[in-house]
Amino acid sequence: MKTFRVSLVKSYSVIIKAENETNAKRLSEFFTGDIQDLSEEKHREEYKFSITEIECVDNNAVYIEELRENE
Repeated sequence: MKTFRVSLVKSYSVIIKAENETNAKRLSEFFTGDIQDLSEEKHREEYKFSITEIECVDNNAVYIEELRENE
């Protein structure tokens, strides 16, 4: 089998409850990764937010490179 490095660009739609638009933007960027909520209960309490849904809405391979195996 061959080995490839694939660069992906992903876009997510996040539904978040927050005190204002700035916090919603900042907190959704910081506490999401690989289509999961990375926040902990202490974060949700301290910053007063909760992420209710994350959906991957775009997933595209933008670069593919075949890697050479060490022989």
